[in-house]
Amino acid sequence: MMSDVDLTVLKPGRHGLRDAFLALDDQVFAFAAERHWPAAEPVLPRLSRSANHGLLWFATAAVLAASGTPRARRAAVRGLTSLGLASLTINTLGKRSVRRSRPVLDAVPRGRRLKRQPITTSFPSGHAASAAAFAAGVALESPEWGAVVAPVAFSVAMSRVYTGVHFPSDVLAGAALGVGAAFAVRHVSRLRRRRHPEPRHDGTEVEAMELEGVDVEGTDVEGTKGERASLD
Repeated sequence: MMSDVDLTVLKPGRHGLRDAFLALDDQVFAFAAERHWPAAEPVLPRLSRSANHGLLWFATAAVLAASGTPRARRAAVRGLTSLGLASLTINTLGKRSVRRSRPVLDAVPRGRRLKRQPITTSFPSGHAASAAAFAAGVALESPEWGAVVAPVAFSVAMSRVYTGVHFPSDVLAGAALGVGAAFAVRHVSRLRRRRHPEPRHDGTEVEAMELEGVDVEGTDVEGTKGERASLD
């Protein structure tokens, strides 16, 4: 499969928008590489490695599932499903659509560099996509757990620039793809629930409309009729 966009060998001639974009990307990367981040050096490289192959997120999902609440378990499943979709999209389309070389590491201090450098193309960042997909998937099911996971996901995404394996735009594109995957999973989940309504405790069936703020008749979940709907 041929790449749609090849940034390893730029076409000759004037391309103002492309050149300005790549120049800005280089400047932001160089700024991050030249800055001294004393608190980040012992943390971000290790955090970046821990997210290889989604291991960090599988461990996080296990913690959520072990918390014992139905909402946390659903959040774990939603997060992993979103991660799976994002990873599939990255590996089948993302990496093959744009061919881009990894950043040159000359400006990155040796203490930050990963021992094993990635061999795939740079755009987009798979780590950022997985982190954003998992965090967004969890947050869409449980905002409380999402608030806990989000700082970790943000740190993983930033670690890819910090360690010199990605340009900032690689991370932004990966994160956007990950969030999109989470919303796509939510959309599919809602469609499935509409087609297969969940049974009530009294044996009747009702369409599950969690997190949408309305019940099946369009009334507010808080209950304009004096009845509060249970979300758990």
